Amino acid sequence: MKDLFEGVYKKFKSHFDSEPILIQSPGRVNLIGEHTDYNMGFVLPAAIDKMIVLGFAANGSEKIRLHSIDMQQSYVVALKRDLEKSDHHWANYILGVIDQLQTRGDEIGGFDCVFGGDIPIGAGLSSSAALEGGVALGLSKLFDLSITKTEMAKIGQAAENHFVGMQCGIMDQFANIHGKEGHALKLDCRSLEFELYPFRRSDIKIILCDTNVHRELTSSEYNIRRQQCEEGVQVLKKYYPEIKSLRDVNLPTLKKHMGDFNPTVFQRCKFVLEENNRVEAACEALTKDDLDTFGKLMYKSHYGLRDLYEVSCKELDALVAIAETLDGVFGSRMMGGGFGGCTINLVKEEFVDEFISTVEEGYSEQVGEGLQIYKASISDGAKQIFQNSSFWLIEN
Repeated sequence: MKDLFEGVYKKFKSHFDSEPILIQSPGRVNLIGEHTDYNMGFVLPAAIDKMIVLGFAANGSEKIRLHSIDMQQSYVVALKRDLEKSDHHWANYILGVIDQLQTRGDEIGGFDCVFGGDIPIGAGLSSSAALEGGVALGLSKLFDLSITKTEMAKIGQAAENHFVGMQCGIMDQFANIHGKEGHALKLDCRSLEFELYPFRRSDIKIILCDTNVHRELTSSEYNIRRQQCEEGVQVLKKYYPEIKSLRDVNLPTLKKHMGDFNPTVFQRCKFVLEENNRVEAACEALTKDDLDTFGKLMYKSHYGLRDLYEVSCKELDALVAIAETLDGVFGSRMMGGGFGGCTINLVKEEFVDEFISTVEEGYSEQVGEGLQIYKASISDGAKQIFQNSSFWLIEN
């Protein structure tokens, strides 16, 4: 982590020759509750110790000057009210946040930004939300803007919805801003109320298995799934005008009107309702430190994502199937939008090495490809970093 802080700091100094403020902005895992956020349901994410670090400084001009260390690309654009999309996809997440700040009426000036990180791109750990949250927090600090944490999450989501063109829910941005070390965050995506649930078992490790199958969600089935859920809501509104989202529906009501549905749309809606119930049950299990029940709910979540929501793929299914056979594994499931990315696995510490070696071997035999495996710990949300002599301090 120290090397990442120092790498971004030194790169900023060499690139722009000015003193930056530094922001660390984490990726996230979602323990359970997939594709429920944009249906106003419940999710259970957590910020993790893989992050983007961003340096910011005002430049006294009317220009935005950006540099991505990992992409080895720079982008310069005039600061104006009607920003246009860049050919550099990564820059659009930053421009989208600026666009939203200006829409709110926040006054920002020209600035320089250098960033880099260790969040695997395309693995479902939400590097995009980390970038959005880091930019929102950084510009708030730099230009003394009055923005609450929840407003920052909304700005990040709106940037992705309206500028990037990805119709995501608010889970990723909310976890990025509100995450707390040692806790999972149960978020009600309708009210934006949240509760923190302790997840401090030192003997249990979060292991992420990256299929290396990466698909850009802006051109994937993600937006189609959202449209199908909205179609289901419209079917039920004919009978219950008060329904605004699938959050307002229960399973008996859905099943009662099954004959009115396109079969595929019915499956999508059924998954969302069952997944909301699983999040509630998972939180109850955490309060009892009942990881056996929690893990079984993770498996059921994967089966639903595979069979009802149809966003899994053979690589993800292979990883979950292997995990199910191993000792010391509480639960496993695909995580993220789908069609690739990671599985998330809860593994007893004493079985981690065996888990990794067996999964690597089994995946290679079944899929014919290698995979990346990451160990993650639950961390705090986005924060400012301060340099103090030879070490770094993180804001409280």
